[in-house]
Amino acid sequence: MSVVAWTDADPIAAAASGALPPWAEVRPGRRAHLVRVAGLLEAWARASGRPEEEIRRWRAAGILHDALRDADPDHLRPWVEPRFLHWPPALWHGPATAARLGEAVDADVRQAIAYHSVGAGDLGELGRALYLADFLDPARAWGRQWRAALLARLPSELGAVLEEVVAARLGHQLRQGWPLLPEAVAFWNRCVR
Repeated sequence: MSVVAWTDADPIAAAASGALPPWAEVRPGRRAHLVRVAGLLEAWARASGRPEEEIRRWRAAGILHDALRDADPDHLRPWVEPRFLHWPPALWHGPATAARLGEAVDADVRQAIAYHSVGAGDLGELGRALYLADFLDPARAWGRQWRAALLARLPSELGAVLEEVVAARLGHQLRQGWPLLPEAVAFWNRCVR
């Protein structure tokens, strides 16, 4: 797939081709992560028999989810809605990216991007898949065998894999003595219902 130039007229098509908005702050290593996450989402959407338009949306969400991950959190603050300000600043990139995209993309894509690092009780299927794809990026150095085993179960076991990943992430936060964000707890509660 060849990358087309970013266009505000059709940001989903532009992002699905690999383009980023001009305001994105992405280092080369992060760019490779975006491509891998988009590839996972595209593969899962295809395997699930989704229409091409939906596949493009999933791929675009993968490309866009960390568009501001390498930005200084202090520069993101003006774009972070008050409901996200209780999050650690290192997690503001998702909500800030969603806000920068605004009405140019649909609410489901914005929600998936905003909550991809934390989860939320009302996260849709795209958001749940993005949460997993971001966490399960095969190039991450830690837990490769475990993550590869989880990847092999997707997309057919999305719910079960999601429950295992959310439990692992929350367990890690508890072992570190970190507070749990209410959105992450609501996400867990939805996973186990």
